[in-house]
Amino acid sequence: MFRIGLENGTEGRSQAWVLGHPGCFAYGRDGSAALEAVPKAIQDYRLWIAAHTSEVWFAENEFKSNAYRLDETWECYSISSDYELVQDGYEVNAWFRHDWKSLNAEDLRRGLLLLMWGRAQLLETVKDLNAATLERTYPGERWSIAGILKHIGGAEWWYQDRLGLAFERQAVPEEPFTRLEKVRAYLVEILPGLLGSTKVVGVSGEFWSPRKLLRRAVWHEYDHIAHIRKLL
Repeated sequence: MFRIGLENGTEGRSQAWVLGHPGCFAYGRDGSAALEAVPKAIQDYRLWIAAHTSEVWFAENEFKSNAYRLDETWECYSISSDYELVQDGYEVNAWFRHDWKSLNAEDLRRGLLLLMWGRAQLLETVKDLNAATLERTYPGERWSIAGILKHIGGAEWWYQDRLGLAFERQAVPEEPFTRLEKVRAYLVEILPGLLGSTKVVGVSGEFWSPRKLLRRAVWHEYDHIAHIRKLL
């Protein structure tokens, strides 16, 4: 049985997180649509893992049924710098009870593999793009592909910063590929030190933990790989 954390109102839509399986998620226009998309997301996730390892990451009954249970629901909201509710402010994203759990050795091992596989796919996706394609702008899009790459590295640094673990902001490279490499190398370096940690930090009106950091880091890169492919 897969356990689901549902996040409503994130950037105007809903997202279903398959808890305990970083990188397995589904979107929908609302909560019901996101939950309906979960079985396919699980199937895609299983295929993604099977493409990289022969290890079995799921119990046999999970493979057969794709059954899931909604465990938690989070309604996103925005706050001002004074922590007052506002329409346009800092969006406070999901904090699930599952995020309180410390990372065990298997969580860490699988998380590092998922990060490695995601980065390899990202670089493979953009390896043949010339400078003009990387910098091309698209109607209705906030960033060029180069901008998306910078955003992935910047967000990953920001996740680390939420736990007070990031290197100095001034040392974050501007060049997209250098940024990706430096920030990821640092994340891989610090993650083993978070094994078994019960550290939870409240910052900017939002809770963060090692498990939430890993959940969002894996998701964010996979999400933007799909984004870049769509643009291409």
